[in-house]
Amino acid sequence: ANPCGVAVAHDITTAYVQANACDPVSAFGGIVAVNRPVTVAMAEALAPVFTEVVVAPGYEPGALEVFAKKGNLRVLTARQPFGSPFDMRSIDGGLLVQQVDTVSPDRSGWQVVSTTEPTPEQWADLEFAWHVCAAVSSNAIVVAKDRQAFGIGAGQQNRVDSARIAITRADGRVAGGVCASDAFFPFRDTLDVVAAAGVAAIIQPGGSVRDEESIAAADEYGIAMVFTGERHFRH
Repeated sequence: ANPCGVAVAHDITTAYVQANACDPVSAFGGIVAVNRPVTVAMAEALAPVFTEVVVAPGYEPGALEVFAKKGNLRVLTARQPFGSPFDMRSIDGGLLVQQVDTVSPDRSGWQVVSTTEPTPEQWADLEFAWHVCAAVSSNAIVVAKDRQAFGIGAGQQNRVDSARIAITRADGRVAGGVCASDAFFPFRDTLDVVAAAGVAAIIQPGGSVRDEESIAAADEYGIAMVFTGERHFRH
């Protein structure tokens, strides 16, 4: 499954509203997961949206009263994920067991490869978009601003189409924002697409034989670009 919206905010209601605004069409009939107790205000914001499941660590009593008026809504309480060290995939005749692909908190390997440096605000958005991108099926592109995803392009056969989907869903809201890619840009075409939408900073693993072309394109547009040295190719 791929997220259709993600946001971080000072209160859970704002985070929900901003996450839903990323792609409200895809959010219809979806699952909402939050890492804070659901307040009455959040429940009231969610109530008009057809939602199948809500998952949270807890609920205010008034929030449950709001949800009780909605038909066919499954309300689940769950603790914070404990982080299993293994991931399993079924294959013909057995299981493939592998280490979970986690986002490392270590930033020592990150490198600014462009002439332009990210601003402090862009660094915060780059880290946010990088975390979101790691949870999206490859080829994955995430565009974001102010720790709110505005467009998520997932699971396409080529990276530039994922970028086009993300930019289309952003609908003009990502000017001055950032872009994250789960793997390197094989060509500069993806960078051209996000640059045309006004993206100001990019984070990607690097490692392509054409990295220099992408770096030159970033400098051409005045875009800050960061290489992480690790990819999150999710299938």
